[in-house]
Amino acid sequence: MAVSLQSRGSRRRRGGRSGRTPMSEINVTPFVDVMLVLLVIFMVTAPLLKAGVPVDLPDSRAKALAEEARQVDITIRRDGTLFIDNSPLAPGELTDRLERITPDGNGKLPLIVLRADKALDYGRVIGVMGELNRAGFTAISLVTGVTARPPADGESLSNHSDEPQ
Repeated sequence: MAVSLQSRGSRRRRGGRSGRTPMSEINVTPFVDVMLVLLVIFMVTAPLLKAGVPVDLPDSRAKALAEEARQVDITIRRDGTLFIDNSPLAPGELTDRLERITPDGNGKLPLIVLRADKALDYGRVIGVMGELNRAGFTAISLVTGVTARPPADGESLSNHSDEPQ
């Protein structure tokens, strides 16, 4: 807090007070500037703090979905390790942890946000989704990376089929 002292020389003011009197006004402009800088820093860094477990997500051109207030993040890393909200699970612990998740006041279970590494076997991801379904979770969002380009010819869906070519 800065205080300015004014000097009036040798002149006497009314009431017999002389010389220097403290200025009672505070300059808040530097304070506001600092607060605005901090606000911008927090606005930029807050979304970056959301991603917990590093995963190489597959790319997609899908639109981003809005985040729900009550959601559970499940992550499957390349080595097959499972995480629920950034805490690792032991093998076989997924079912027990899913049973501990309770519905809200309306009887609705939270949204499951599934993040899986793109190098994972499709069967592993489907196995986790099957466990989620068996536990009663039917609202599951699959998280992907964002890409601005359309799929290349070798990546189009028409080239992916179960029939031998």
